[in-house]
Amino acid sequence: MYDYLVIGSGLYGAVFAHEAAEKGKSVLVVDKRPNIGGNVYTEDIAGIHVHKYGAHIFHTNDKKVWEYVNRFADFNRFTNSPVANYRGELYSLPFNMYTFNKMWGVVTPQQAQEKIRQQKEAAGIKEPRNLEEQAISLVGTDIYEKLVKGYTQKQWGRPCRELPAFIIKRLPVRFTFDNNYFNALYQGIPIGGYTRMIAAMLGCTEEGKPAADAPAGQKGRIDIRLGVDYFDHKEELDALSGRIVYTGPIDAWFGYKLGTLEYRSVRFETELLDMPNFQGNAAVNYTDSETPWTRIIEHKWFEFGKDEQGNELPQTVISREYSSEWKPGDEPYYPVNDEKNGKLYAQYKELADGQKNVIFGGRLGEYKYYDMDQVIAAALDLCEKELA
Repeated sequence: MYDYLVIGSGLYGAVFAHEAAEKGKSVLVVDKRPNIGGNVYTEDIAGIHVHKYGAHIFHTNDKKVWEYVNRFADFNRFTNSPVANYRGELYSLPFNMYTFNKMWGVVTPQQAQEKIRQQKEAAGIKEPRNLEEQAISLVGTDIYEKLVKGYTQKQWGRPCRELPAFIIKRLPVRFTFDNNYFNALYQGIPIGGYTRMIAAMLGCTEEGKPAADAPAGQKGRIDIRLGVDYFDHKEELDALSGRIVYTGPIDAWFGYKLGTLEYRSVRFETELLDMPNFQGNAAVNYTDSETPWTRIIEHKWFEFGKDEQGNELPQTVISREYSSEWKPGDEPYYPVNDEKNGKLYAQYKELADGQKNVIFGGRLGEYKYYDMDQVIAAALDLCEKELA
């Protein structure tokens, strides 16, 4: 009945489904959640687009990807400038001259660099072997102890000495007064929320229902079934298509027969507050080890505290984030890309390569930490090969 069965309606699945339909293919998209969008799903609460599965700020240096997403949504000019809260002391993130001045009282880049050099030398680090040593090499012992150590250990559930050095390399360090977290040419949040953008890709309403009109240029069709767990209906769904695009966990596809890949999961406590402003910023990270949550997101500031008509919103919605070790039944968020899991994934990848009618994609299907633009780029690369 269908040319393709796409399992998962997140970015990877939605991009593939859209491109396949434009090529005249028929696609069935199934998702075990009751909504489209995967982890980028945004829910309307009191006129605020709430990032239900964690904050998502779109950023990219890839012009092709930026032009692609702008086909489905207009983006605002949001700039990610998180704040670190260490026992009531507030610091700028990413680490920059504001951070160094608050920490040490230095006022020039040379003074900040010298302070870091002294602390790295005192720690005796020559070639960083783990995250702790890499962090001290980049920003010194004081910043590591206050702004990196506690937050990272909460995030990953492991001492920093047991984590690979490459994790911290993602964090920008600047000897300027630039508070923009991302080194990206293009950045913003889709106006109206990510769910609306995914709906435009899939040619449906935000509830996943058929739209009144098919998107311009769409020659094929996309049908959507929500609240359907593929593995509970595998035989029935497999009979509908000979080609599958699977964006779920790769080990789940094989029934975990080689063992379970490790993930970090996140739990959210979301509140609607009867006040216009809770913390004055979209993201505040709590970097001490005593505070149980890793950060608080105040969702309205992703869109400058206003609704789509430009009116100030009288209420606010916050989400506290708690990081935890993944277990079956939890949502997997971040692959634990250490040596042990890398070896296990390689074994699953070998099995996956033998599945000639199944394409494994996305963060879970490839057991890889992907930013949103990388997911879209990977999906578009697949489309060029698969739909040529």
